[in-house]
Amino acid sequence: MDGSFLLCGIDEAGRGPLAGPVCAAAVILPPGFLISVLNDSKKLKAEERERARLAIRESNADWGIGWASAAEIDTINIHKATLLAMKRAFEELLNNGIHNGLNDASKIRAIVDGLFIPDINAPCEALVKADNSVPAVMAASIMAKTARDRLMEYYGLFYPQYGYTQHKGYPTKAHREAILRFGPSPIQRMSFRVKL
Repeated sequence: MDGSFLLCGIDEAGRGPLAGPVCAAAVILPPGFLISVLNDSKKLKAEERERARLAIRESNADWGIGWASAAEIDTINIHKATLLAMKRAFEELLNNGIHNGLNDASKIRAIVDGLFIPDINAPCEALVKADNSVPAVMAASIMAKTARDRLMEYYGLFYPQYGYTQHKGYPTKAHREAILRFGPSPIQRMSFRVKL
């Protein structure tokens, strides 16, 4: 990508859970950002992700978070909902972008982790395993994962019987058993099958 453009990394968290929204983040890291704090969010422990999240937030990074709800996932499917969350994250980045003088997408080139790209108003490239190799995508992975984890912990206060604080909605044995015992929660993805 042309070095005169700002590089935006986009990634998601929460495609696989049985409950809760899918979350995406779009991040533009500032020059000189300490990339040693970054990695694919799945390879970091919770405390390492939190340190990285704080480092991103306290830097001059521009970032946005986007969501697609469980109801949207059920309506349009998880693939389309993920791309929608990514689009919303990118739009939020543009709305919030102040550090790099963002007022439109003309200065941005985006890299998305995976095979597909969202419908955004900027040139965009899909790159498999970008969350392992592109610092801005690593940062997006961390921001999406930590935002979604915090939301699922919040839901855990309202629906403690489902164990969202522990498993964040992923299909653990305890979560599947709770669904079968208590029925679907209000944030259940009804289009996802529950198997023991």
